Amino acid sequence: MHERSSVVELANSLKRELNRYSPGGKLPSSRALVDRYRVSPVTVSRALARLAAEGLVVTRPGAGAFRAPARTAAAPPGDTSWQEVALSADAATELVPRSVDATGVLVTLAAPPPGVIEFNGGYLHPSLQPEQAMAAALARAGRRPGAWGRPPIDGLPELRDWFARGIGDTWTAAEVLVTAGGQSALTTALRALAPPGAPVLVESPTYPGMLAIARAAGLRPVPVPVDPDGVRPELLAAAFRASGARVFVCQPLFQNPTGAVLSPARRPEVLRIAREAGAFVVEDDFVRRLVHEDAGPLPGPLAADDPDGVVVHVCSLTKATSPSLRVGVLAARGPVLERLRAIHVVDTFFVPRPFQEAALELVGSAAWNRHLRSVSAALKTRRDTLTTALRTELPEPALPHIPSGGYHLWLRLPDGTDEQAVVSAALRAGVAVAPGRPYFSAEPPAAHLRLSFAAVAGPGEITEGVRRLRTAWDETRG
Repeated sequence: MHERSSVVELANSLKRELNRYSPGGKLPSSRALVDRYRVSPVTVSRALARLAAEGLVVTRPGAGAFRAPARTAAAPPGDTSWQEVALSADAATELVPRSVDATGVLVTLAAPPPGVIEFNGGYLHPSLQPEQAMAAALARAGRRPGAWGRPPIDGLPELRDWFARGIGDTWTAAEVLVTAGGQSALTTALRALAPPGAPVLVESPTYPGMLAIARAAGLRPVPVPVDPDGVRPELLAAAFRASGARVFVCQPLFQNPTGAVLSPARRPEVLRIAREAGAFVVEDDFVRRLVHEDAGPLPGPLAADDPDGVVVHVCSLTKATSPSLRVGVLAARGPVLERLRAIHVVDTFFVPRPFQEAALELVGSAAWNRHLRSVSAALKTRRDTLTTALRTELPEPALPHIPSGGYHLWLRLPDGTDEQAVVSAALRAGVAVAPGRPYFSAEPPAAHLRLSFAAVAGPGEITEGVRRLRTAWDETRG
């Protein structure tokens, strides 16, 4: 049994037995619990820690664990109704809204109910994460001299240098800032590059988290359609002219949600169009390390072809490792770098040094490349399994593009389909899927679903998930 589930089961068992002990009463020793439940000492220690965190148990070093004193009766709830007035006052005149719709982000962050297959996840399943390598890296990092001290404001020079080499041969550590993951980097970039009320060009469809960032900063997302070759240059140029925008946010490699890769012919066009508009391109290079085994050579980042500081580059380690390893970078050239640095420092001070040291240990280990090769093979298998299952069991939705990188497929539903009805029926059938609507900043041209194949346990669960989705589909078709 997985260690995590063993801890939860033991904690629940001990919780049910707490009434056998009076407040302050001593629980059986750790050794007795190991023998009784046939679990490891580590599992016992972690289960007791969970109960202590819930205020049910008190642990005393050298003495053991005791039932916590009885809690006093909860005080009656206060009257918070006054907050409705305070939070809504002058809302109509706000350039930067205080209330933000995070629904599209929460879809991929919230854990599904037990037994529900997670086709809406945004991160690798634990079985695909390099847990042992990360644990070893963190242990080594914690022993480094100065590992718990204050890091350089811009980040560890060695880590910045590693990221710079990944962007391109002409990039240096001096042009890179370490951030707390890609979301934090995008937030800093949009705040630095556009004032509240300004338009910002975005791909359509695009990542809901980026739309939420833009709206939280008081910006107006202006959609620019993409096709299998990425953003359409003629529409990008027209959008710059019509809106007066000075920022375009894009994902040139395995775009979320379409999986599109910006074609070699369009890459210089995008940079030329932005340069002529006097605009920045924010390049979100979010899944370069989640390439599939059959992808072939990848194009470099747009930033690698940009000597003039048009591109502000964002990438992170999070997607390829764990949702909790939030280490990423902002890379830029010219005066904009100082503005990015200032906002980043004000917002976060710095990324905790132990995380930076652990990231450096991880990417410098032999286990890193082994992990990337393993994930590359696993994602191809999962993508192929999902594609085959959809074509066999659920052929009605169109699958216009099968990507060779990333972790999801983008389905176009037949005209007239009630997207939300399908999502709700799917959840009743035991499978969670992401609706397409949050990926559009304006009215969508059709109904869509996004299906992730990275957050599930494996190919068997993918096949079962599609079977459940077929059940939901039949329900909505009457």
